Amino acid sequence: MADYNEPLADEDKIKIASNFIYHAPPGEFKEVINDVRCLLNNDNLLREHAPSVFSQYSKDQLTPVTLNHNGTEHQVLITEFNDLGNGRFYDPKSQLSFKYDHVRKEASQFQQHPPPNNEIENWRSALDETWTIYCKEHYKNGISSVFANVDDGLLTLSACIEDHQFQPNNYCNGRWRSVWSLTFNPKELNNAYDLEGCVKVQVHYYEDGNVQLVTSKEIKESVEVIDSKQLANEFVNVVEQAENTYQTAITENYQTMSETTFKALRRPLPLTRNKIDWQNIKNYRIGNELKNQ
Repeated sequence: MADYNEPLADEDKIKIASNFIYHAPPGEFKEVINDVRCLLNNDNLLREHAPSVFSQYSKDQLTPVTLNHNGTEHQVLITEFNDLGNGRFYDPKSQLSFKYDHVRKEASQFQQHPPPNNEIENWRSALDETWTIYCKEHYKNGISSVFANVDDGLLTLSACIEDHQFQPNNYCNGRWRSVWSLTFNPKELNNAYDLEGCVKVQVHYYEDGNVQLVTSKEIKESVEVIDSKQLANEFVNVVEQAENTYQTAITENYQTMSETTFKALRRPLPLTRNKIDWQNIKNYRIGNELKNQ
């Protein structure tokens, strides 16, 4: 049997620390890092191994970043689709690449990053225009990005949306993420292709407790590709219907749980019909019994 008093190897420490960081609730990344630093008590070890998990967390969360360049301001999402490696990402709309600081959440060292060719950009920009309108109409604080990648003659359009509401004063943070991708051959039109999506919701409520809602759904639908304008409209129509259905299902499910499952777990109030005043627990009979033990 292993000796529990035996110190952990550095490899095990960084593995545990990385796991904590990667699963940080939305809006609480810096707080988790600070706590991990205290637990690890080895900043050199953290600096050496943490950058990869920092990057993976930012991409998985679809973290929005504001680009301030030449007097203009624009937002783009940090994702796996616009990762250039070595800490650099790109924004297809402004045609810029940049260095991203995953801790400060800042962009710097801007460079020009033109699209591979005009044909690819025409497909991407047509979807981006319609996708942006959809995001603004359905997500109050939503940020959207559309990326295009070509591999072996096949064009993949990836459309992402991130929306969040961080309310630390109310001990509640939440984030919506959705990623939709369509791969097709632009030289073989008038065909139907699979549109694959993944929708994720994560909410953390931590007032006098620690409760998280983490749910996701993978969706596959068929989309016909005729031209860029038609594709953009059909792409968004399919997504709108699927995401509306998913949001309605979540609402109905938790309404049902609130009225059935949660009520079965415990009484809404004690038998006295009054909430317990924990500051004056000594005045209750149970408090006196505990005190006399």
